[in-house]
Amino acid sequence: MSGHDSYGDIFSGHSRKKTRAVPKVTAERDLVVEDAASGFCGAVVGFDRSYDGDFVKLEDARGTVRLFALREAAFLIDGAPVTLTRPTATAPSAPTRSASGSTRVEGLRARVARGSRIWVEGVHDAALVERVWGHDLRVEGVVVEHLEGLDNLAQRLTEFQPGPGRRVGVLVDHLVTGSKETQLTTGLGPHVLVTGHPFIDVWQAVRPATVGIEAWPNVPRGEDWKTGICHRLGWGTPQAGWRRVYDSVETFRDLEAPLLGAVERLIDFVTEPE
Repeated sequence: MSGHDSYGDIFSGHSRKKTRAVPKVTAERDLVVEDAASGFCGAVVGFDRSYDGDFVKLEDARGTVRLFALREAAFLIDGAPVTLTRPTATAPSAPTRSASGSTRVEGLRARVARGSRIWVEGVHDAALVERVWGHDLRVEGVVVEHLEGLDNLAQRLTEFQPGPGRRVGVLVDHLVTGSKETQLTTGLGPHVLVTGHPFIDVWQAVRPATVGIEAWPNVPRGEDWKTGICHRLGWGTPQAGWRRVYDSVETFRDLEAPLLGAVERLIDFVTEPE
């Protein structure tokens, strides 16, 4: 018998392989695990703590809830041993704000549109309202439509037939005493609210500093206001000027107070219970 045979395998009884480390798994809610000792299988539904350590609550398919100590390699996932760890507590994050300054609703799905509406004079008014209040409007289910000119208001109201649950809020440019705009928006009934700002055009309701100027230039009466503004500021065409104005606005802080107050009152009017 050779020496090797006489001594046999000197490594007999000793592992030749390193012990595989048991993975740690965070016990997130609804994670399904099996208690290795008892065979109880359930989903994580909570935790408890006592003088002798942390415990995990598992709920099985029949609704039975049991406590198990969070010990090393005490659980199985798909038949493999794991060590469950309690999730690390995180401080609640501060609520984020929308462009209008309201609390942003995360994971928002637009609400079904209300019967009530907000009407504005033109596409630029509608675009700025959407840019700042778009989140709020989707939360409340409010649709903003443009009139293509205030002269169309009377006809649109006749077609729409405002009433309970079908209110109309109207945002008007240059709403000052004695103006044509004021004359067109009086005596419209209890289901119509008209608010506005004193500026000639909604562009002017954007703070001058927002678009990089000290003040909006004066344009003589009778001259197209947007064309005159772009000419005096060197902005090119009104289309190019509008792009500059629109791209500069990010939040309510970029708008003048009269426009902010007017839009907020309209949103309140068309969303308050009747």
